[in-house]
Amino acid sequence: MTVAYVMLNCDLGAEAELVEKLRELENVSHVSETMGAHDMLVKLEAENFEKIREIVAWSIKNLPKVRSTTTLIEKSA
Repeated sequence: MTVAYVMLNCDLGAEAELVEKLRELENVSHVSETMGAHDMLVKLEAENFEKIREIVAWSIKNLPKVRSTTTLIEKSA
């Protein structure tokens, strides 16, 4: 299992709408609105790195009103 955290920035006022859309995605296990440099933190769980990359590139980045993402992959010990 691969775990990743996506820090996301969106258009002003789009947070609530995006939280709902993100929660509908299959591999999203948690979504939090944040304050500071990023608007949201999204936790993904998938079978491998390639699946994480696919989710971020094709599912998250293509959502309307998403401006940018930064993805951190958790390294298992």
